[in-house]
Amino acid sequence: MRSPVLVAVAAALTMAIPAVARADEAPVLFEHVNVVPMDRDRILEDRSVLVAGGRIVAIGGTVAAPPGARIVDGQGGYLMPGLADMHVHSANSRDMQVFLANGVTTVLNMGGASSDFVDQVVPAINAGRRPGPHIYLALRVDSTPDYGQLVVTSPAQARAVVGLARTNGYDFIKVYNNLAPDVFEAFVEEGRREGVPVVGHGVTRVGIERQLAAGQLMVAHLEEYLYTVFFPPDADVGTRAPDDSQIAAAVAFTRRSGAFVTADLGTYATIAGLWGHPEATAGYRGDPDLAYLDPAMRIAWRRSGYEERSGDLGARLRFLGRFARALLDAGVPLIAGTDAPTITGDYPGSSLRTDLYALHDAGFSAFQALSTATRTPGVFIARAKPGAVCFGVVAIGCRADLLLLRGNPLADLHALEARAGVMVGGAWHSEAQLDAMLAAVARTYREAFEGPPAAAHGN
Repeated sequence: MRSPVLVAVAAALTMAIPAVARADEAPVLFEHVNVVPMDRDRILEDRSVLVAGGRIVAIGGTVAAPPGARIVDGQGGYLMPGLADMHVHSANSRDMQVFLANGVTTVLNMGGASSDFVDQVVPAINAGRRPGPHIYLALRVDSTPDYGQLVVTSPAQARAVVGLARTNGYDFIKVYNNLAPDVFEAFVEEGRREGVPVVGHGVTRVGIERQLAAGQLMVAHLEEYLYTVFFPPDADVGTRAPDDSQIAAAVAFTRRSGAFVTADLGTYATIAGLWGHPEATAGYRGDPDLAYLDPAMRIAWRRSGYEERSGDLGARLRFLGRFARALLDAGVPLIAGTDAPTITGDYPGSSLRTDLYALHDAGFSAFQALSTATRTPGVFIARAKPGAVCFGVVAIGCRADLLLLRGNPLADLHALEARAGVMVGGAWHSEAQLDAMLAAVARTYREAFEGPPAAAHGN
């Protein structure tokens, strides 16, 4: 029997989901915008951009407005591709609204999503019936139940799982730490046949070098190299950082493979800040973004366990920064990812900016950092899903996922914090609409668990 309280909470959360305009309702013409196309490090000054049918159809100095078009005056702002967070674990419609309000128009859910999210929420958002970023899905698998993944123990099971994943709308198989070597190989081979590529962690009994050589398309964290490349899997090294002399070989085999790497420096910095510091968790209680965090995650954040660890991850964090820069310099394609919201302090949406700032601090130019959350995720999906509509650049024919900023992000990444509106799949959301979306999420969480404010009574 369902609890009346849970029924009331579910009803309140459902009612909080606002309608979203269908992308094919009317064309949208942006005027007086400085376009940041992200195909290379440049700005196209004072342009017009026409969107119709969910795609960019024209870019020019002057573009005629078709009948019935909505005009958005950019007022000299900067129009760039929407951002992509290629490693999230958010799996509810309110988180998707929070991502969108922060300029994130593409996410890759890397496992743990409920069947309701996969079967109902994702199709509705991707079709434009609900507000949110375009969502890609990875099915998380392992050969033991230690980490709570789908357990797969034989090659025959792996082949069957790939088929089921494809049938149920998953785009990737995410491999986890304890997968058996023969099962890993079966996932790669069957995934290649079925068009469901393998991504994920370093597999302890295989190792990242062999994984990438076999065809794994993406490594889910920079830190995975610590566990199966720079140190033996069973080595007791505490929090010691590897020697920089090991970087060149790891960069070389990664580059040869053509694989992508998730450059999640911001996430590792967050973990390093929590590691052995109980007071750090309490510090998030005054953060304004906490109002938009799912209450279940607020509870989970209070007992993350990182604050109980010993040692200091500072040296490893600095090493990973140098490693990320070496991968970049060698031409290894890097994509941004945050793990939000499973890491205490990694809020949906805003933590992606934190990751980009961390990359910039590690020596990336603003264009290079932004590329990890725009252009390169588009290249990644094009590799994984041939024929998919392009995104991540402002170009004719690509998906109309756009972020309008007041300032120039190539001059200062902090311009990402001042958005004037977001378009996803051709549906335009003004600044006022996005602020209202965030306010509705905060109000829903507050009222669902505390009750609505008492009505005022006159004398």
